[in-house]
Amino acid sequence: MKIISWNINGIRAVLKKGFTDFIRDASPDILCLQEIKISRSTQEESIFDFAGYREYWNSAVRPGYSGTAVLIHEDFAIPISIRNGFGEKKFDDEGRTQILEFADFYLVNCYFPNANHELSRLDYKMAYNDYLQKNLKKLEKTKAVVICGDFNVAHQEIDLARPKENVGNPGFTAEERSWMDAFVAAGFIDSFRLLNNDKIQYSWWSYRALARVRNVGWRIDYFCVSAKIKQYIKKAFISDQVLGSDHAPVGIETEGLKA
Repeated sequence: MKIISWNINGIRAVLKKGFTDFIRDASPDILCLQEIKISRSTQEESIFDFAGYREYWNSAVRPGYSGTAVLIHEDFAIPISIRNGFGEKKFDDEGRTQILEFADFYLVNCYFPNANHELSRLDYKMAYNDYLQKNLKKLEKTKAVVICGDFNVAHQEIDLARPKENVGNPGFTAEERSWMDAFVAAGFIDSFRLLNNDKIQYSWWSYRALARVRNVGWRIDYFCVSAKIKQYIKKAFISDQVLGSDHAPVGIETEGLKA
């Protein structure tokens, strides 16, 4: 099973930058998307044609903002259940969370809030993080959890090119990093670090100052899994050669997990 996650920074924009070619070439069983930036009325029109994939959209109430989506290959299992959000309006209105139930696990697609300049949304982000973690632990009582998406945090110094210059900046505050410490301590394993040790590779680059060309990046996109299924994760990767967004796709390949 191959699952890929990608913050596409706008579905309409990425469609003009080879998105359908990427799907064809990567051929994921499941593709989780963040920051789709389309309204509910637009996605309900079914204007997108992703041949061979079923589409599950979760748009924000605010048009052109945030939102998530999941594409599942038509030959892959149909989820037992699908829901958008955990029932908290202030988070669900931004279309940040999708929960898909399969035979052996829950797949949770998330677009974590950005703390924003001057940390204007840090409190909102920390509230979302805590609420999400609480609900993931509830899910774990039934089945293992695979959570993926743009976490909007570089966990450790190895996860960004210039850690000292970014201390206290959005995505590298003490609060965000401490939460990630606690999240991992609660049993959610960072699959990339599990299988790639101290490899330096990034998943996001600023559009400024040729950051991507110079590889001045951050690793802020993750696949984390319940500790009890970490042995089924056989590969964890970042496809940093794929363009089309300021983020790169990240993914895992598994053996033994039933969908």
